[in-house]
Amino acid sequence: MRSGCSGKADEVAAPVVAERLVPEFTRRVTFMNAVSKRLFVGLGLAVCLVLPSWAQEARVGNLTGHAANGKKQYRRYCIGCHGPLGDGDGENAPWIDPKPRDFTTATFKCRSTPTGTLPTDQDLYKSVGRGFSNSNMPHWDALIDQDRIDLVAYIKSFSPRWQSEKPGQPIAVPAEPAVTKESITHGGELFQKMECWKCHGQQGRGDGPSASTLTDSKDQPIRPYNFADGADDSRFKCGETNQDLYRIFMAGVDGTPMPSFADVIQPSDAWDLVHFLRTLQTNRHSKENNVLKGSGGKVAPPTPGN
Repeated sequence: MRSGCSGKADEVAAPVVAERLVPEFTRRVTFMNAVSKRLFVGLGLAVCLVLPSWAQEARVGNLTGHAANGKKQYRRYCIGCHGPLGDGDGENAPWIDPKPRDFTTATFKCRSTPTGTLPTDQDLYKSVGRGFSNSNMPHWDALIDQDRIDLVAYIKSFSPRWQSEKPGQPIAVPAEPAVTKESITHGGELFQKMECWKCHGQQGRGDGPSASTLTDSKDQPIRPYNFADGADDSRFKCGETNQDLYRIFMAGVDGTPMPSFADVIQPSDAWDLVHFLRTLQTNRHSKENNVLKGSGGKVAPPTPGN
């Protein structure tokens, strides 16, 4: 029983109790926040890896891929960069440049189909096996064919576009005409007229006046392709042959500033441009450089604006 100074005891006790309770309360809140965060991440992973896929299959030739099997390969080889949700936000992503592909948008650089359309299963299958130069995406040609097509099926499960859209019709690649001094010269003129040099530079070194300002569809800086460094074993982002280069012109590289020129140039013009660009690879042994050498030297591109 307290005396007439009962208010004094309560006033002194209250701060002491509060002082003891606050750290305990803070500790419990911190613990619950940590648990909640782990549960959120865990549930996100579970949703990604357990819920039925939108696109269950992929087909290339006699191969049929299944998303359920591809999930195992994805968790083993891909999740560290592309993330459990396929959005390119894996644990390794902060240290990777360029950033991993975001599969949820179904926007792919290397396609045989028109710009803005979905790629074919064959396109994705080749990309997995080939990998991408100048990036951290290796070639997975060591995987057996079935594992690769299963991966394609699982990759397609990340975007609902595969449920509502069909891949575009592959762009036809006509037979390549003979390489001549005239075709190379005309290609050089197109290089100027179409202002390719603004990004790729006059010597094809990827150092044009616009190069430092370019960004991809995720607002990440991106550099133009450097043709001048090309040697006998070099390849482009989406292949290595003249046919691949032709296809890049016509399909564009979606998600990057490189547009499609299918509505701008004729097939014969595109082949002339291919032949000219090969001459920018001065360290490469090619039929284009042999034609130049045999005709007396190098084609000097005209001055911009002429």
